Parts: sequence; structure tokens; C-alpha cells
Amino acid sequence: MRPLLEVQGLTRRFHDVTVLDGVSFELHSGRAAALVGPNGSGKTTLLRCVVGADIADDGEVVFDGERLVESDPQVRAALACALDDADFFPELSVVEHLELLARAHGVDEPGGVVDEVLTELDLGEQRDQLPITLSSGQRRRFTLGACLVRPRRLLVLDEPEQRLDAAGRAWLAEKLQDEKADGCAILLASHDPHLVDAVADARIELG
Repeated sequence: MRPLLEVQGLTRRFHDVTVLDGVSFELHSGRAAALVGPNGSGKTTLLRCVVGADIADDGEVVFDGERLVESDPQVRAALACALDDADFFPELSVVEHLELLARAHGVDEPGGVVDEVLTELDLGEQRDQLPITLSSGQRRRFTLGACLVRPRRLLVLDEPEQRLDAAGRAWLAEKLQDEKADGCAILLASHDPHLVDAVADARIELG
């Protein structure tokens, strides 16, 4: 079976510093790969290159047999990512933001889907707040919610456990297992060995 995601010889340099040096791996649907390594090892840079938020100096990212182009509508419809620099619509409430995303991706009954996600993320009481008013932990869950209210074939997550309490991390591990069972591929960077052990089918050591 063809991999959903192929990363081939990815190299990224900043001036005279090589952050990524010929990184290659494959990821199939229903599987998860975890990027592990110390701070500064290039985990976030690799994720940004995979989703097209940064441009590699060498190498290629292939999605479903085609070179990944971030602006391709098929890629945007299939790829859901939660990076640390996620943008929000500052004038929209939490529920308005998530409903807009769900509608933009053609979700049937977006209101019901959003309500379920808000309940699952324990954000029901914050539904009418602006994102900027959320605590750091709530904002992290909101960022994850933006991925969960839309269709997805590939989830790209940068340290999704950040700022989650113990209960939140346990929920996250279970949720990512459910995503895999539904056929979604997951690429995540994480410093949490328990999350990696619970979710990852493969580890990619950086640094």
C-alpha cells in the first residue's frame, strides 16, 4: 500500500546552521509517527516544512503520491495541523470560530459537531468567549478543537500535550488512538514519553 505521506531527504538550513539534514520517512494511513529529540533538534522546523509553512532547502514532501503543495485544495481539505503559532479570528467567539471552520470544510450539521467537540474538550463554558481570553491550557485545547471539527486524513501536531493537565493528556492519548482507528495518519512532535509510547508506531530521532 502506498504511504499517505513521504518525506524524502528533507534539509533545512538557517544561514550556516543545518537544522535538518536529509530526513526521510514514510507514514501510512492509520499509523502515527513521533518526532523526538531535544529542544533545538528541528522537530518544529520539520513539521512546518511538511505542512508548507516553511520551505526546505532540499528534499521533497509527497502526499498521497503527489508533491505536497500547501495551496492545493485537496491538501487543505485533508491536512489538519495544530502548530504553536496557530492563528485565530480575533473577533469571533470560540463557537463561532469552530463553526466557521466546520462549514468551510463542508461538515454536515456543523453546529452539532462543534457542540460535541466543545464538550469533549471541556470548553462548553467558554464557547462564547473570544480566544484571546482563554487560559493557555484552554487555548491549546481550542487549537486541537480546530482540527477535530473538520474532515482530516493527516493530523500534524506540535507538542499537543503542552499545557494540558494529567487528565487532558490521558484524553489526548485516547483521542489519538481513536483517530488512528478511523484511518487518520498522525505526525506529532512530543516531549512526553508516555504519549509517544501510547500513540506512536514509529519514532523519528532528531538532533
